[in-house]
Amino acid sequence: MTKTTINSGAASRSRKATNKAKTITLADLCEQMKMKPREARMLLRLAVSKKDEFPALAEAHVPRQPWQWTVGSNALEEARKALTTLAE
Repeated sequence: MTKTTINSGAASRSRKATNKAKTITLADLCEQMKMKPREARMLLRLAVSKKDEFPALAEAHVPRQPWQWTVGSNALEEARKALTTLAE
């Protein structure tokens, strides 16, 4: 019985690690794009207000929550696009 409990605990820990690896945070994105987090947050807020240009980003963003996206999501691609186009 205890072996099952130990194995299921290890399995849940590995699932948590896998889920964590599939999330990109604002800090990760800023590091990739060589940008300051404060500037990135400002540009992302502007992009969220432009729902016609960045619909997936606007839908995915929850106010007062950290900026984070799943790898390969449309919202992440739109966040990258917003940071490159609005920064210019």
